[in-house]
Amino acid sequence: MSWSDALRLALESVTRRFGRTALTVLAVVLGSALLVALATIVITANSRVFQQVSKGGPITAIRVAAARPAPGQLQSDNFQLGEASTIDDDTLTRIRSLPGVTHAEPALDLDTYAVPPIGGGEPFFDRIVGVDLRHVGDQPITLLAGRLPAPGYSNEVAVTLQYLDHVGIDANQPAAVLGQTVELGSPQVYIFGEPRFRGRWIAPVIVGVIAQQSAPGMFLMSLEQVEIDRDWTLAGVDIPEEPLPVSKYSGVIVVASTLSGVHDVRTAISDLGYATSAPEQLIANLQRYLRVVDIVLSAIGIIALVIAALGVTNAMLASVRERRREIGVLKAIGARDRDVLRTFLLEAGCIGFVGGTIGTILGIAVAGGVGMVVNAYLRQQGLIGVRLFVPAGVIVAGILGSTALALVAGSVPALRAARLPAREAVGGA
Repeated sequence: MSWSDALRLALESVTRRFGRTALTVLAVVLGSALLVALATIVITANSRVFQQVSKGGPITAIRVAAARPAPGQLQSDNFQLGEASTIDDDTLTRIRSLPGVTHAEPALDLDTYAVPPIGGGEPFFDRIVGVDLRHVGDQPITLLAGRLPAPGYSNEVAVTLQYLDHVGIDANQPAAVLGQTVELGSPQVYIFGEPRFRGRWIAPVIVGVIAQQSAPGMFLMSLEQVEIDRDWTLAGVDIPEEPLPVSKYSGVIVVASTLSGVHDVRTAISDLGYATSAPEQLIANLQRYLRVVDIVLSAIGIIALVIAALGVTNAMLASVRERRREIGVLKAIGARDRDVLRTFLLEAGCIGFVGGTIGTILGIAVAGGVGMVVNAYLRQQGLIGVRLFVPAGVIVAGILGSTALALVAGSVPALRAARLPAREAVGGA
């Protein structure tokens, strides 16, 4: 018996018992759909979630402070500051030359006196943060509404969610502050009989709302503007009890090339004499929890496939019992054991292939639906959505894996059919 003859007999058997075949295929569809959906969700969580977070706050970002590291710095995610130090362009060059460093961008934060628009609450002191907006993609900044200030502009500012809370605006409606003007005054100390303060005032328009920033502060502007404000502050009369900052930059944001390399980069920066902070322990714990989730979801998918395999086995055993006469006739006219085995395996393979194909498509659709629900929730929380990632390997594994599983599940009934003696098969029918 040729392969084509065996395939024809298998297809005839599948179509002849359509009801039973449909139920068996449905079992394979549900099992493969569940496994593909879970695999897609897990892979998206493990790759695209971290990747998306990296766009708006690199998980490989390391903050460097203008201070020396305190003992035990590398065992903590937060700054452990020693005495003050200086960060200048030479420091940037040295940090950028370290192995494993992708980017290193300076940041400068400065005290400011903010006067919100009418109805926005009382004036308050906070900090204004300046970053190089020409390389903003390398900064841990997530834009929630509007846009970022243009590089070099003094009349544009972005605010954080803390500012929205201060002026009494719902954090779920960040666009409500866009277009408003806030007055910012850089303080300068001078002596006129006794120490006094005066300010250099600007009135930028709020063009964006952000979730993170490169340094603590409610306001984000271009580095050039904050440098001008800092120079104004430094031009005042210094008070010995309150020394003004002398470091050119208040910090550096360093992006490591890989998550596993964050610790090595932090160690190298500490060796240069600077304190650092990075979410090493947080990310490590998150990865551990994700692995637990992977194991649980994989177990659920495997159980579903086992149930589907049992369904295939049961259907094939029933088919063998019903087709004893057919098997006997085939053997009586010269069919060998391997021909019968081949026919039943092809039948099981067809069921697995059809079920796996439909199940894979259904699984991707289910994962897409889950992704839409998750993204809707993330948008409500003011976060950036995650794009579903379906590797080609998942599609191939869903189809071929279901086919292979059906072949394994059908092997026992196929062997029983192949070993059935012709006389016994015809006589027992």
